[in-house]
Amino acid sequence: TIDVCWQSINDCPKMTSFEVFYNQLIELCSKYEKSHVPLKIERDLDNQIIKIFGENISSLERAKNGLNDVSELGYATAEHHPFWNVLSNSTEILHTVLEKWNEDLSKTDIDDIKWLIDSLNQHLEKLKPNA
Repeated sequence: TIDVCWQSINDCPKMTSFEVFYNQLIELCSKYEKSHVPLKIERDLDNQIIKIFGENISSLERAKNGLNDVSELGYATAEHHPFWNVLSNSTEILHTVLEKWNEDLSKTDIDDIKWLIDSLNQHLEKLKPNA
């Protein structure tokens, strides 16, 4: 069950403004669900994350969505960060795999993945202590 405080933030001194927002969002979503618009809601209130998915979201589409979040970190991280190459190459491999999930990988796809793995291995060697 979800503990909900429908009052204003001033009336809920233990709640953050984000928690108040979340509770109001749940109230709004329940109105849509009563109108037969099923929603899937994931929450991580400790990290102030709420995700709302339509009823027909597939595991594959959810994985792609999550990978986009990981990719964003790679794009936002400067290339001088020691793990940037590992993150960047790994997400590129995963993008290819998820895009081709219901197809076959082409020779070019496999060659690209091998190149990215080689790059990962080279970079991991540089990250080893005393390398």
